[in-house]
Amino acid sequence: MPELKRIGGIIIYLMFNDTVQHKIPHVHIFYGEYRASVSLEGEILAGQIPSRQLKIVQHWLNINYNKVLNAWTLASQNKHFEKIDT
Repeated sequence: MPELKRIGGIIIYLMFNDTVQHKIPHVHIFYGEYRASVSLEGEILAGQIPSRQLKIVQHWLNINYNKVLNAWTLASQNKHFEKIDT
């Protein structure tokens, strides 16, 4: 699972060719024992994540929306994408 960003203990990653279960652009989140799929608009699609960490992810997605959408588009086509530094 290619990593997109780490924020504290939160790992945000994308999966290649990941358009079957959730057809909309989304990221996957690891935080301790928590796992979630979150749309680029910040909605939880599957799994769970504590509300504080969800707010951090939502804020980051909001700031980096275009970069994340570009990375998701590449990943969904099984193409390499760069980590996001901001």
